[in-house]
Amino acid sequence: MNAAVAYARSRKLPRAALVSLAIAFAATLYAGRQVQIPQLRYLSDFSVPLAATVPVAHAVVLATTLFSPMADLEHTAAQPMRRYRATHMAVLLALGAVLAALPLAGGLAPDVCTAAVRNVTGYLGLAMIGARVFGSGLAWLLPLAMFAPTLLLGVGVDNTPETWAWSIHSASSTSAAVIAAALWFVGLVAAATGGPRRNERAERQ
Repeated sequence: MNAAVAYARSRKLPRAALVSLAIAFAATLYAGRQVQIPQLRYLSDFSVPLAATVPVAHAVVLATTLFSPMADLEHTAAQPMRRYRATHMAVLLALGAVLAALPLAGGLAPDVCTAAVRNVTGYLGLAMIGARVFGSGLAWLLPLAMFAPTLLLGVGVDNTPETWAWSIHSASSTSAAVIAAALWFVGLVAAATGGPRRNERAERQ
């Protein structure tokens, strides 16, 4: 238990959880708001609930906990770290899902809540993939690299979301759910099996 607490503290998980909680409270206050999608390709009138876009912020904040300040020690630890990393990823998913669902208290429709939980799952997956590929200091890169084109280019000429723009699909979209789950699974495997980089200290400088 002490090792788990030390692991969480070393990655500043409590601080990230508090920041994400503050974001969730703000989303709860504005649970009924819509975000107009500023499409560049077509003159469309398309909007999504604010609560369905907030998960990208949760993913970016929670992804800061992927940084390991003790990378060298973890590489030489007598006890395998894969279990801790896998547990860490599961905790992030559970925390993200709860925070994404918090706007229910502000009157958010259940279907929007479902879409928000789906989105936080997919964006966390992207963050974990980004941490593995680019280093934990750039874990935010893939979520934002996905989010921006989705807002600007994600709606087609028929005024419906493109397949790849999964995060602005409705909660009933099977393809969006499959994409989000696949991203999470790939991210989990990447994060659980690949240890922290030895040069991660340099990423924060």
